[in-house]
Amino acid sequence: MSRRRHSDENDGAQPHKRRRTSEPIEIEDRLESLICRVGEKSTSSLESNLEGLAGVLEADLPNYKNKILRILCAVARLLPEKLTVYTTLVGLLNARNYNFGGEFVEAMIRQLKETLKSNLYSEAVYLVRFLSDLVNCHVIAAPSMVAMFENFVSVTQEEDIPQVRSDWYVYAVLSCLPWVGKELYEKKDVEMDRLLNQIDGYLKRRQKIHVPMLQVWSAEKPHPQEEYLDCLWAQVQKLKKDRWQERHILRPYIAFDSVLCEALQHNLPPFTPPAHSDDAVYPMPHVVFRMFDYTDAPEGPVMPGSHSVERFVIEENLHCIIKSHWRERKTCAAQLLSYPGKNKIPLNYHIVEVIFGELFQLPSPPHIEVMYTSLLIELCKLQPGSLPQVLAQATEMMYMRLDTMNTTCVDRFVSWFAHHLSNFQFRWSWDDWADCLTVDNEKPKPKFVKEVLEKCMRLSYHQRIVDIVPPSFSALIPAEPMFQYKYEDESNTSLPGFATAVTVTNAIKNRASNEEILAVLKEIPNPNQDDDDDEGDGFNPLKIDVFLQTLLHLAAKSFSHSFSALAKFHEVLKTLTESDEGKLHILKVVYEAWTKHPQMIAVLVDKMIRTQIVDCAAVANWIFSSDMAHDFTRLYMWEILHSTIRKMNKHVQKIQKELEEAKDKLEKQQHKKQKDSGDEEDMEKNSDDEDGQLEEQIERLQEKVESAQSEQKNLFLVIFQRFIMLLTEHLVRCETGSVDINTSWYKNCIERLQQIFLMHHVTIQQYMGTLENLLFTAELDHHILAVYQQFCALQL
Repeated sequence: MSRRRHSDENDGAQPHKRRRTSEPIEIEDRLESLICRVGEKSTSSLESNLEGLAGVLEADLPNYKNKILRILCAVARLLPEKLTVYTTLVGLLNARNYNFGGEFVEAMIRQLKETLKSNLYSEAVYLVRFLSDLVNCHVIAAPSMVAMFENFVSVTQEEDIPQVRSDWYVYAVLSCLPWVGKELYEKKDVEMDRLLNQIDGYLKRRQKIHVPMLQVWSAEKPHPQEEYLDCLWAQVQKLKKDRWQERHILRPYIAFDSVLCEALQHNLPPFTPPAHSDDAVYPMPHVVFRMFDYTDAPEGPVMPGSHSVERFVIEENLHCIIKSHWRERKTCAAQLLSYPGKNKIPLNYHIVEVIFGELFQLPSPPHIEVMYTSLLIELCKLQPGSLPQVLAQATEMMYMRLDTMNTTCVDRFVSWFAHHLSNFQFRWSWDDWADCLTVDNEKPKPKFVKEVLEKCMRLSYHQRIVDIVPPSFSALIPAEPMFQYKYEDESNTSLPGFATAVTVTNAIKNRASNEEILAVLKEIPNPNQDDDDDEGDGFNPLKIDVFLQTLLHLAAKSFSHSFSALAKFHEVLKTLTESDEGKLHILKVVYEAWTKHPQMIAVLVDKMIRTQIVDCAAVANWIFSSDMAHDFTRLYMWEILHSTIRKMNKHVQKIQKELEEAKDKLEKQQHKKQKDSGDEEDMEKNSDDEDGQLEEQIERLQEKVESAQSEQKNLFLVIFQRFIMLLTEHLVRCETGSVDINTSWYKNCIERLQQIFLMHHVTIQQYMGTLENLLFTAELDHHILAVYQQFCALQL
C-alpha cells in the first residue's frame, strides 16, 4: 500500500524532510476501501449501506474532500458495473452538501475532457453515462443534460471528419438512454424527439461497407449479425415504444426519492466536444455477437430478445465486469456469477455468449485470448452442475455453423477448444461429430477437427491423441512428428550429395568449425551450373540440402538442440543464404525435413528470422510459393506469417523509439546550453562535441528507420501482390470453366486477406497510398477490391 500512497499524493510536501503521521493515511485508505466495496455482498441492505457510507463521507468532507472527490471520479470511470450505486451515493451527498455536489460535477466534466483528449473513449462513455444517471438522483438538471446530448449529436453535422468520430458521439448518447431516457422524456419530450430524429437521419445515411469484414458469421440465420449502432438503435426504439419502461437496471435511488427530490440541482457547464485532430484514435465499429435466443435456454427464466434494451444492459454490465477484473480470473468469474438480478435471467447463457463475443471480436479481442480460456475454466469449476453443459451446447452450435464462420474466428475457436480440452483430460463426445468424416478434408468441419487435434498434440503428445479419438477419426489425426532425413536410407546412396552428407555428419560429430564445414561443402557440384562454368560461388541448392538436412537431423531431439545447432553454424548458414533464392531454399528444406511437425517448422522459421538467416520477405514468398500450396490453408502457415509481420513491425518501432530518444536528448542538451550560455568556453566546446556525436547518431538512426520502413512496406507489397495473383488465377479458372467461385479454398484465401488487413491495420494505414496506386487499382477484380474497400471504410 505504501508504495502506491507515495505516488498517489504528497500534498505538495517533501516526504523525506518530515514523515507524515500514519493516521490520515489510514483514514484515506479506509475511505477508499469503503467506497470501492459498497454494493458488494453484505448482511445489511444496499440502501442502509449507502446511507451509512454517505454519513461517514459527509463527516469526513471538511478534512478529506479532495481525496473523496478523486475516489468518486475514479470509480465512475473504472467500476461502471456499479454505476447506479455510486450515482445514488453522490445524490445523497449532494442532498446533504450542495457545494460538494457542484464540485463533483465540475471534476467529472474536467475528467471527461481529459479522457477524450487522451483517446480513452470507452472510459468517456462510462463518464457520460454516470452524469446522465445523476439526473435520476436529482444532482443534475435534465435540461442541461439534454443540451449536452444535443452538442454530442451536432458532431454528425461536422464536415471532413471520419465516420467513427460521429459514431462514437451518437453511441455515447444512445447508450445512456436505458438509464435516463424516461426522466428526460418526462421533462423535455419535444427536445428529445428532435434529438432522436437527428440520430435517425444520421443512421440512415451512414456508410456500412465495413460490416461484412467484422461479422463472425456471414449467414443472417439463425441470428442476424447486426452492426452495433443499428442494434442499439433498434433497442432504444423498442424502449421508447414501451414508454421507457425497463426492468433490469438496479436503481437504489428510488428508495431515497423523498430525500433526493428535495435536493437542489446543478446545471452542467456548456460542453463542446473537442475538435477532431489527426492523432485522435476513435473506437472501431463492431458487430454485435449473437449465439443464443430464448429457444436455446428452455428451462428457467426467459432470455430477453435481441432488440430488447434489457439484453443491451445485461451484456454491457457483463462486459464491464470483465473489463474491471480480467487480470484476476477467480475474482472475474465470481463477479460474473454473482451478477445482480441473476435469478431473472438465464445468466450462464448470457455469460458464455458475452465471453465468446469478446473472444471472436474483430479485428482483435479486448484482452489476450488465453484469458478467455482460463476464465471459462474457472466458471466451469464454480458452476460444475450447469455451466459446462451451456459451454458444450455453445461449442456444438459453433461447430454446426462452421461453414459460415469467419476464418479468423475459426482460428480462435480452434485454439480455445484445444486449450479447454487439455484442462479436462481431452474428454469430448467425438462420435457426435462423425459427420465430418463423410466430406472432403478441406471442408470446414473436418479441417476444424484436424486443427484442434494438432493443437491438442502440442499440449500433449501423439500417442495420447491417438488414444482419445475414436479409430474412425484416424484420417484426421496428425502424423507422428518425425524428422524425415533423406540421406539416412542406405538405398538412397545414388542421391546427389549422399557421400558429402556422410562426411558432414562425421565433421559435425567431430566438432568441426564453420570454416571446415564450408571446405567440405565446396566439393559439392552446383546442379544449376554447367561443368565448364567456373563461378561456383552462386546459389547452390544441393549445398543447402546436404548441410541443413544433416544439421537438423543431428539436432532433431528437441527445440533446444535445434537452436544450438543454428547458433553454432550461423556463419555457414549465412554464407549459403546470401542470395534471395538461398533464403527461399533454406525454408523449403526446413519444410521437407519437418513436414510432419508444424510446430518445429514455426519455431525454426522464427529463430531464422531473429538470427537474420532469412528475412521477412523471403518467408512471405515461401508461404505463397507453389511448393507450399498443399499447406496453404493450414493454420500454422498463417501463424508463421503473422508472427513474421509482427517481428517486422516491432523492429521498425524499436528503431523509431531510439530515434525519438536521441532527438529528445539533443533537444534537452541544447536547451541546457542556452540556459548555461554564460559559462566558460571549454564547457561549450565539450557540449558542442556531444551535440555533434548526437547529430551523427540521429542521422544514422534516421537512415536505419527509412531502410526498415522500406523493408516493411516491401513485405506488405509482397504479401498483397501474392494474394492478388492467387485469387485472380482462381477467379479466371472458375470463369473459364463456368465453375462456382465459392470453394472452401476461396473462402479461406479471401478471409486470410481480410485477416492481414484487420490484424495489422495500424501499420497498413501508413502505406494506403502506395497500395492503392500499385495493387488495389480500379481494374482489379471486384471480389478482391471489395476487401480493400471494406478495410478503407473502417477508417472513415
